[in-house]
Amino acid sequence: MDSMSITVALVGLVLGAIIAFLVIKKSNEGKATNIVKDAEAKAEVIKTDKILQAKEKFLQLKAEHEKVINEKNQHILQAETRIKQKEQSLSQKQEQTQRKDAELEAVKKNLTHQLELVNAKQAEVDKFHRRQVEQLEVLSGMKAEDAKAQLVESLKAEAKTAAMAHIKDIVEEAKISANQEAKKVVIQTIQRVATEHAIDNSVSVFNIENDEIKGRIIGREGRNIRALEAATGIEIIVDDTPGAVILSGFDPIRREIARLALHQLVTDGRIHPARIEEIVEKVKKQIEEEIIETGKRTTIDLGIHGLHPELIRMVGRMKYRSSYGQNLLQHSREVANLCAIMAAELGLNVKLAKRAGLLHDIGKVPDDSPEIPHAILGMQLAEKYKEKPEVCNAIGAHHDEIEMTTLISPIVQVCDAISGARPGARREVVEQYIKRLKDLEALALSYPGVEKTYAIQAGRELRVLVSCDKVTDKEAEVLSFDISQRIQTEMTYPGQVKITVIRETRAVSIAK
Repeated sequence: MDSMSITVALVGLVLGAIIAFLVIKKSNEGKATNIVKDAEAKAEVIKTDKILQAKEKFLQLKAEHEKVINEKNQHILQAETRIKQKEQSLSQKQEQTQRKDAELEAVKKNLTHQLELVNAKQAEVDKFHRRQVEQLEVLSGMKAEDAKAQLVESLKAEAKTAAMAHIKDIVEEAKISANQEAKKVVIQTIQRVATEHAIDNSVSVFNIENDEIKGRIIGREGRNIRALEAATGIEIIVDDTPGAVILSGFDPIRREIARLALHQLVTDGRIHPARIEEIVEKVKKQIEEEIIETGKRTTIDLGIHGLHPELIRMVGRMKYRSSYGQNLLQHSREVANLCAIMAAELGLNVKLAKRAGLLHDIGKVPDDSPEIPHAILGMQLAEKYKEKPEVCNAIGAHHDEIEMTTLISPIVQVCDAISGARPGARREVVEQYIKRLKDLEALALSYPGVEKTYAIQAGRELRVLVSCDKVTDKEAEVLSFDISQRIQTEMTYPGQVKITVIRETRAVSIAK
């Protein structure tokens, strides 16, 4: 009974375990199924979301792509439109070119035909001329060259005869022209009364301690004073004026050179021709250095930078030049400041205006003086030394020689007129007098063999220094006569002009 009970109990225990295992297994299978279903559901949801996101991204990319495509299509259409317009323009230009080519070809044919006609006419004229020359040679029994030479000799003889008769007339006229001499005296008196003009423009006074120095300045038989006048081109007047020697000349630079040279000679005490030439050359170099320093100082004072060294030198030379009696450097500084003020008021470039105002009259101070207006010459110099086009135009247009192309040009013109129109600023008579003296010197300097020319005695005497190697004594006489004839026919002047041609021979040796 007991074993039976135990067996039953064991069987029941086993069955219970089996049933429990089956129940647990079934329960786990259900849970797994549920988990799988949940996972599948979630996967489906995620899949759906991803598909929707992919579709949205695709639609967005598609829209952007279509937008890019549309923009490119638009650009292509615009480019095609421009190309069509250019093709039309090129077609029109090609048609115009073809028409012009046709017109030029017609003109060329016409010119060629006219040239052929001219050549034919010229050939006929030459042929007729040769026939006439041959007939004249037959009639006269002379060759054309012989007849030409005979004619030249005849004209020379007639010219010499006329010249001598003319000289005789001048001499006779000088003897009997009392009325003209009286007028000349009146004119000289008026000039001597105008002391301010003479002191400012043509005369410098050199003060000396005593009259003994005057004799040393003159030298034996006047050799010192002649050497000083020949080296400087200034007339040295040693008269009865106590304690003073007068330096007379129209060129302020020459007068300053003569004054400084005379000061150094008197201070040193050694006064003789060789020493005079040495001191004059030394003073010329000093004056050149002072000119450059004056130009630099002027540009610094006005705040103008970057000027070419040659332009700076020309600005310095303005100190020794006058325009209608007005000092050119002071006038140019005044114009530069006026231009700066006016440009500032108008809102223009102040620096350019000031630069143009300072340089507007540089055409009056070049080393050589070509026969062109000073405004055009100044513009050419500014262009040569790389000044800006606005400055060049203002310089060239300030007297209306060229057209004004910038707003600075009328400003410079107005400021130049303001500076020159002040009461007492300019004296036109003095400017004309200086121009006449310069023309006198230039006329004589144009002859071959002439080395230096000096107009002295207020233009009543012209001294011409010639090279002894190129001009003989006989030729010096002819040169003096020729210059007098040209002055008489080409220039207007009061009274008479004395022409003195100086031919000097020097023999120099050095003892070592």
